[in-house]
Amino acid sequence: MTLLTVGACGAPLVGSGDAGPASPASSTPAAVPSPSAAPEPAPVLSPAKPVPRAVDDPVYELPSTDKLVALTLDDGPDPTHTPAVLALLRKYGIRATFFLVGENAADQPGLVREIAAEGHHLANHTWTHPDLRRLSEAQVRDELARTSDVLQAAAGKPPTWFRAPGGDWSPVALRTSSDLGMRPMGWSVDPRDWARPGTSLITDRVLKAVRPGSIVLNHDGGGDRSQTIAALRAYLPVLIDDGYGFTAPR
Repeated sequence: MTLLTVGACGAPLVGSGDAGPASPASSTPAAVPSPSAAPEPAPVLSPAKPVPRAVDDPVYELPSTDKLVALTLDDGPDPTHTPAVLALLRKYGIRATFFLVGENAADQPGLVREIAAEGHHLANHTWTHPDLRRLSEAQVRDELARTSDVLQAAAGKPPTWFRAPGGDWSPVALRTSSDLGMRPMGWSVDPRDWARPGTSLITDRVLKAVRPGSIVLNHDGGGDRSQTIAALRAYLPVLIDDGYGFTAPR
């Protein structure tokens, strides 16, 4: 997660241009010695062109060896399921990161403000949840910028994290998110709750895969998320009892 830095190049050394020694005396009248030639002026260098900031690779795990994990929720806000998730997080004192779809956020501005007011991070998950690899650069920028505008209007500050739908990153998406002041976040634990495989399977997949530094992917929008909510109700207290804490990375 370290940004690359570029050092400045030193200017080339310029020769002094001093004149050589005077000619020896001759039988002819001595000439008045000429002063040494002035040093040649240094060449005028054009200002260095700014070096573009390095584009970050997606973050898939936290740089932590402690029992610390990040819980992330995608595809909301949903008027039914997001409040249920918020109630669980409130119960256990957990801060999470919500990767919101812009058009959903625009439809539920009060819910977006509630998420932010409870101390969770609002993050960008595009406007319509498309496959960004199939879009032009202008379309990608529109998807991200419109969503950031809605989230900033709700929270009073722009989002600092971005997640590509499906984790389908593209060079254009990474570059555009960086231009808009966001870093890309992936995940390391995916219980595939979006497919609704059953509460027990979602729970087991999380508990078997989680480790210090994990970023856990769940969904609070995009369909019926009752299994996800039931799984959160089951595995959150288990992780807490096992000594895990939760963070929302800045």
